[in-house]
Amino acid sequence: MPLPLLWLGAAVLGAAAIKELDEKREAQEQLRENSAGISMRGDLKKHDSGIAKYPKEVFKNDTLAIVRPGALVCCGLGGVLEHTGILIDEDTIVELHGSGLIKAISPNRFLQERSGTDIYVACDSTGESICDGLTAQRAIKQIYDYQDYDLIKNNCNRFVWQCISGMKEEITTFHQLNKSLSKRFDRKIYWDRWEAHNNC
Repeated sequence: MPLPLLWLGAAVLGAAAIKELDEKREAQEQLRENSAGISMRGDLKKHDSGIAKYPKEVFKNDTLAIVRPGALVCCGLGGVLEHTGILIDEDTIVELHGSGLIKAISPNRFLQERSGTDIYVACDSTGESICDGLTAQRAIKQIYDYQDYDLIKNNCNRFVWQCISGMKEEITTFHQLNKSLSKRFDRKIYWDRWEAHNNC
């Protein structure tokens, strides 16, 4: 009969671990709110952009993003712009390349020929990526398609928004993308750093 006792012990330890993780997440959210000086619960008017933390911005309690398939990712582009894509798994990001080709590439390739060395993920205040499975499916369906790329009118921001929303809309800037993302998911956006192969 020692086996059922082991199961009971494992269940108690598992519940304790989950409770501890929930408490850490709650503490992290509170620290973020205090660092940003804003409330993350519902008040989207304090930042019209929808962004609570920009890429490369560091908070006292900076943590790595927890990513899931369908997450929106970005990296620097020439030190002025952001290049965006959709994460499929820890080894694959789908992007609209400047040639107009929609490609599935590795995180390392996503950073090549771009400024910066880090990939950032659109997250909520707890560090969880803002995403859904439909976004990943829409991105996968478009791999190897070609679009008439235009730096202003039909760029990576418009492509990722089409993957997220399923609609073709005039989203062309990183600012517009964040505003729409914040409105769609009814939360502020934190661009947290992601280390590939850390989790997915």
